[in-house]
Amino acid sequence: MAITVWVKVVGFSDAERHSLNTIFRVSRADGPNYVLWKPEDAASPNVAVIDVDSYEAGLDLVSPGFNPHLKMIAVGDSAPLGAWRALQRPVDWAALVQMLDELFASSQEVDIDIFAEAPPPQALTPPGIRCALFVGIPLVGAYYLRTRLALAGLLVVDEVKSLEDCADRLSKRRYDLAIVYVDPVTQDPWRYAKYFQDLPEPLPNVIGVMPSPDWKSVRLSESMGCSALLEVPFNPQQVLTAFQKV
Repeated sequence: MAITVWVKVVGFSDAERHSLNTIFRVSRADGPNYVLWKPEDAASPNVAVIDVDSYEAGLDLVSPGFNPHLKMIAVGDSAPLGAWRALQRPVDWAALVQMLDELFASSQEVDIDIFAEAPPPQALTPPGIRCALFVGIPLVGAYYLRTRLALAGLLVVDEVKSLEDCADRLSKRRYDLAIVYVDPVTQDPWRYAKYFQDLPEPLPNVIGVMPSPDWKSVRLSESMGCSALLEVPFNPQQVLTAFQKV
């Protein structure tokens, strides 16, 4: 029987809280049941996930009601002394759930069948979680796209800057979407798109990002297997339309 784990969450943006709440809801059925804790709940929190860069965290950490014995996962640049685990932004929400599983999964009652086959290796991404891969996306654009993807239900985003790193990521995780940068000033602007087009098992969705694309670039992106070519600066309606199709 799955145990219920009450998670105290302090700080975070609306998009980040949405991502965290969603990944809790779709976590594997045989694992702990993670529930966001509220002060009015009868139970006490079992673990805290704190955005240490937020104003709320500063108040919580010095409040009289702060429990120094409560295990804390700190998210941000300056994890306080005594934090059980620390994560940097952008947050890998699947990795955060794995940290919680590491702490609480062993608390569940387990029936052991000594004749059963060995279980398959643990997946890097919880079932039901959709993942995206950014390839060569500039930093400012990556933050905007992450927020829009979270609202569209793609909660796990990895970023790489080279094709070598891209191959390594693809060997470790299954992606539902790749967003690739098309840089018109380079010798081969479409090298990232070509890479995904030539994979033995192509990704379900590839979207290009390009500064001020013309109609010729849009047509070329279609021939490269891109479902959309987003212009930079981003057009919110164009981004929304593209992500609704993923």
